[in-house]
Amino acid sequence: MNPPGRPQGDYQSVQREGGDHTKLQRIVVVGGSGFVGRYVVTRLAADGHRVVVPTRRRETAKHLILLPTVDVIEADVHDPLALAALCTGATAVINLVGILNEGAGATFARAHTELARNVVAACKTAGVTRLLHMSALNADVAGPSQYLRTKGEAEQIVMTSGLRWTIFRPSVIFGPGDSFLSLFAQLLRRLPVIALAAPQARFAPIFIGDVAHCIIAAIDDDLATGARFDLCGPKDYTLREIVRYVGEVTGAVRPIIPLGSALSKLQAFVLEHAPGKLMSRDNLKSMSIDNVCNCPFPALFGIEPASLESIAPGYLAPAARRSPYDAYRAHGGR
Repeated sequence: MNPPGRPQGDYQSVQREGGDHTKLQRIVVVGGSGFVGRYVVTRLAADGHRVVVPTRRRETAKHLILLPTVDVIEADVHDPLALAALCTGATAVINLVGILNEGAGATFARAHTELARNVVAACKTAGVTRLLHMSALNADVAGPSQYLRTKGEAEQIVMTSGLRWTIFRPSVIFGPGDSFLSLFAQLLRRLPVIALAAPQARFAPIFIGDVAHCIIAAIDDDLATGARFDLCGPKDYTLREIVRYVGEVTGAVRPIIPLGSALSKLQAFVLEHAPGKLMSRDNLKSMSIDNVCNCPFPALFGIEPASLESIAPGYLAPAARRSPYDAYRAHGGR
């Protein structure tokens, strides 16, 4: 049964109404304390599933600890034996781990390629046959950036695993608590002018609630097994158009100075070595390919993706005073 769509404009309704979840499961969500993971875990808990979320530091997942069917367990997911122990008795594993920049011991190879290999090994050791894996649009072993290459390598590991796998390849994800539109909103409020690298880079932003819906819907759907799904929102934008729109929504319209190729590389180099690492040369290389879909939104999931304009004002506009956790509570029917 296909789920009905969510009314446009209701940014709080991050949960799509699900189908008939009569079989409750035990699901391990690797990366469950991250941005996407929080929505996925909250939705799984709302459906009554037992969810295990491994994390290095339990305090980073305080918002999930309160959910009655969620077990947040301190564990090293890079330890195959520890991960296999957590997966024992699980009906499915979801791997949502990903990083946009390297640093503090975190590398693309470790976070993407090596972890994918560990997750596959843990599934096999624990006897778990169902694996759902978060990748990225344009992931390719021959991609222009280390980010895209390691994401592509991880896909190859998953696809040759012999497991019942599903891979999701979203464009940039937005929603309450994101680090995309919210970052630009902060910069626009603080800076009198925006010098913008790669202003013509194209994106098709996808709402976090729609990404979470697709992941949840795919768990028990045999048609999703052995498939890769590109996930994009209904409209493409240049980066300059996105920044301009965020300025309009936040009431912080600023002049935008588009940077050419050479200055974009210079800015990326400087920001790569600055505190906070707002951008890197690897990010810039990723943006050399349009981050848009060349296919319709997957009909299998029974929804029309929400538009940027119907969601963003609800958490970016000056009048928006709700905490991002309100979205999680609404998600769980609280």
